[in-house]
Amino acid sequence: MWTRDRVRLDADVYRPVMNGEFPVLLMRQPYGRAIASTVVYAHPSWYAAQGYIVVIQDVRGRGTSEGEFKLFAHEIEDGYDSVQWAANLTGSTGAVGMYGFSYQGMTQLYAAAAKPPALRTLCPAMLAHDLYCDWAYENGAFCLQSNMGWALQLAAETARLKGDETAFYTLTTAAKNLTFGETVPARSRVLSELDSTSFYHDWLAQPDPGDYWETLSPKTYLKDVDLPMLHIGGWFDTFLRGTLSLYKEMASRSQYRQQLIVGAWAHLPWSRQVGAINFGVEANNPCDRLQLHWFDHFLKGNDPGLLNEPPIQLFEMGTNQWRSLDSWNFAEPTAFYLSSTGLAGMNDQDGQLIQNPKSKIQNSFDTLVHDPWRPVPAQGGHAAFPSGSFERSALDCRTDVLTYTSEPLMEALHLAGEVILTVYCFADAPSFDLGAVLSTVHPNGAVYNFTQGYMQVQPAQKTEPLTLALQPTCICIQRGYAIRLSLSAACFPAYPVNAGTGKPADKTRLIDQKIITLTVMSGDSDGASQTENHLSCIWLPIT
Repeated sequence: MWTRDRVRLDADVYRPVMNGEFPVLLMRQPYGRAIASTVVYAHPSWYAAQGYIVVIQDVRGRGTSEGEFKLFAHEIEDGYDSVQWAANLTGSTGAVGMYGFSYQGMTQLYAAAAKPPALRTLCPAMLAHDLYCDWAYENGAFCLQSNMGWALQLAAETARLKGDETAFYTLTTAAKNLTFGETVPARSRVLSELDSTSFYHDWLAQPDPGDYWETLSPKTYLKDVDLPMLHIGGWFDTFLRGTLSLYKEMASRSQYRQQLIVGAWAHLPWSRQVGAINFGVEANNPCDRLQLHWFDHFLKGNDPGLLNEPPIQLFEMGTNQWRSLDSWNFAEPTAFYLSSTGLAGMNDQDGQLIQNPKSKIQNSFDTLVHDPWRPVPAQGGHAAFPSGSFERSALDCRTDVLTYTSEPLMEALHLAGEVILTVYCFADAPSFDLGAVLSTVHPNGAVYNFTQGYMQVQPAQKTEPLTLALQPTCICIQRGYAIRLSLSAACFPAYPVNAGTGKPADKTRLIDQKIITLTVMSGDSDGASQTENHLSCIWLPIT
């Protein structure tokens, strides 16, 4: 097809073997259309066999499509043109739906922003609603590993398309073996030399929200867009914040059906094995059949029972079963308070999580010394690769990790929704990072993470608690198991090591990194009432 500015975009078209007119399913992606996102979806030929014309298109400047690829820059206009072109294919009914995850999810939102008349529904998966806080940064911390790895992957594909074998080899090697030993660790010498126009340089140079991010973010353009959407996310996906933000926004104002499914998945693949945990056959990816169910209703007018089903399906880890809900509204969270004798970093059994602060909390504080020479390494979760749940007792035994553990549960505890940490924490440096990991402690002592969060902060005063939102979750913690909160000042290389200078990552030199001492308060350290001040706690969404 040809865009409005006469750029040719190439696509593969899959058709049903039977005669007739059929709705069109469109995916627009930058990785070479032959892959067709089969890392998570059934091959397009499967959808075609169900009675759809399926179009898998290379976006501008990728695959064999003409033009220059510039991240997200042309996706609104090109998306509109592609939807309308697909609607007019021979054998089309004129109705178009879109599907895809990650970049392919973003192209759906950009296309919808232009309101092409033929576009009837979307199935957006694992994407950013706000590009700044859902993708590039998390609570002010640059998402180093995911951003750099992706930038190198895209740059390698550009080199391949140009036939530059040397650059392709160098970039591919760098993408698969990320290194952070440059003078400025967050910068990539390979990217600077071989792809000076990469989005990565701009993202790194824009550490604060503002006009740059507003111009790129889908949420800027979707305020008056209304379509039925099937939203797909994963508990260990780095873009879950964006998936839930888009779902909640649309569910609050749309006149159409908004449906949400969140599995126990990382960004890819969507399988029952996530990290070190096999969540059982129920965790297998049901999204192809769900999408077919969805498209049959909104593109063919079939399957009227869809609207009678609960709009939310959440996979509950622990029971390894799906839960159906009517809304994303949960019970008021319950506080578990941090308590310690001051040795939560020296003994992983010293710190406690307790529910009754009046009688049990020590008047104490814990000290954590962050050494940039040996930062706490990233392991699993949503921001590191590989993602998922892993046994982390060795990390919790480090002296630069503070641990707070509950008593073994007397009965199973079901959590679903937002997890919030409120902590009195301050440092001896102009800036510091704070990471929080929530885990289950098994009766045999094994420790497996199930949600975490991270933030970059300026110095907090003793009277000013920090609030850190962890990744939303849904889990049943079994009787006899305990809950553990682990706090650290690094999670490298998921995020850059904070040098403690207050400078942004793109101006932080390796030589500037300094030792930082953090103090975490629980109770009141000056001998005042135990419950008067400094009660740090983790808020759990118990259902």
